[in-house]
Amino acid sequence: MAKTTRSSRRAALLASSAAVLGLLTACGSGGSSASPEHESGTAAPATENPSASGSPSGDASTAPDSAAPEDAGTSTVTASGKASSGSSTPKSDPGSGSGGRCHTSELSVSVGGNDPGAGQENFPVVLTNSSGATCTVRGFPGAAFVDGSGKQLGSDPERAAGSTAKTVTLKPGQSAWAGLTFSNPGISGAKTATPATLVVTPPDEEDPLKVPWKGGAVPVSGNSSSVRLTVFSAGSGA
Repeated sequence: MAKTTRSSRRAALLASSAAVLGLLTACGSGGSSASPEHESGTAAPATENPSASGSPSGDASTAPDSAAPEDAGTSTVTASGKASSGSSTPKSDPGSGSGGRCHTSELSVSVGGNDPGAGQENFPVVLTNSSGATCTVRGFPGAAFVDGSGKQLGSDPERAAGSTAKTVTLKPGQSAWAGLTFSNPGISGAKTATPATLVVTPPDEEDPLKVPWKGGAVPVSGNSSSVRLTVFSAGSGA
């Protein structure tokens, strides 16, 4: 069963990677030219707040969602920690205890093991509901690799093309995961650095969580150095 799940996760991440590479080829560029933007169901990380970590447990349900797809192309997830282009982070959810959006204080973060394939490194970024109440996540996380001093390494991650956001309901102890993927630097020839920490911001939140990065060197510049994120799905991605 675990092997089947890992294969499904790998297939989903590879499909997103293929879509991104197709867009980059069409544009004739190795990077995204889109301006930083913030939408409902997305987040952008900051790097100043204290860390929080946890272990994924349980599975979550994905509620039917009639909203339009979150993202039809590739755009940049900024590292400012705030909504850009004059937009604002939605604050209309009813909050804790009522099934509203999961806030940073109600979540813990972890990173699952790498599931490499076809020259890609694929990691699940897992948010677990550590509160005593049901809440929901929807859309893309914010993320950034940082060194021991808190300085960001590499460019801001990109949202994977073709990812459609769905609302994931998390009961206490349940988890949702988003894929973090990049080309193997040993194959692509990209310049690398080894982060100390991965900073993760839950969708529509401004306060980030931090988790030690154990995945080794990551691409930070040069050929095929883009890091991509998918929307959250139910479970731990294992």
